[in-house]
Amino acid sequence: MDLSLIQALVQPAETKIVLLVMDGLGGLPQEPGGLTELEAAKTPNLDALASQGICGLQTPVGAGITPGSGPGHLALFGYDPLKYQVGRGVLSALGIDFDLTRQDIAARGNFCTVNEEGVVTDRRAGRISTELNAQLCQELRQIRLPHADLFVLPEKEHRFLFVLRGEDLYADITDTDPLQVGKKPLPPRPLSPRAAHAAELVEQFVAEARNILRDHHPANMVLLRGFAQ
Repeated sequence: MDLSLIQALVQPAETKIVLLVMDGLGGLPQEPGGLTELEAAKTPNLDALASQGICGLQTPVGAGITPGSGPGHLALFGYDPLKYQVGRGVLSALGIDFDLTRQDIAARGNFCTVNEEGVVTDRRAGRISTELNAQLCQELRQIRLPHADLFVLPEKEHRFLFVLRGEDLYADITDTDPLQVGKKPLPPRPLSPRAAHAAELVEQFVAEARNILRDHHPANMVLLRGFAQ
């Protein structure tokens, strides 16, 4: 998409736009020939909005491609997600108005539940309350890492923002989130030699977080994904 063309066409206005995204609402009939969940649902408020607005379908990236949060959000607002890339960690930071600097690497964090063998049994820790999340983040902020500042801030329910700030930190690190239950959290691995130091700091944080959260069931472990700058 030609953003320079869009900028030339934009006209200031006093009105506001509400963008309502019905994400992931596909369904199947309960029985052959029956209605899907959406066909059976009573939606008077959505019907009223639809009658006064504009409706459409969007393919964010391409046919058959399920986008992550970064590409999905960019596409919704008119950016080419193949050209403009924003990592999940940066989205988390922007979502809570955290002031990222060029020295920061950010990741989306989940409080999760692991069993005695360290296997993930719930990637979202039962969706704990945001109030408990804030308490746990405060405990994790006690962790001290060499040559780097640590920020652990609550988002909502089980979600939190993880940020490292320091010299020569690079975000090309693998996720610790296995993305499914029944597996142990993954070790953070550098995807390039320059990211080795940051990966070591992340690994130290995860190890210390495990000790701090050990007795905080169901939120007794953390998962990190979407390292970005």
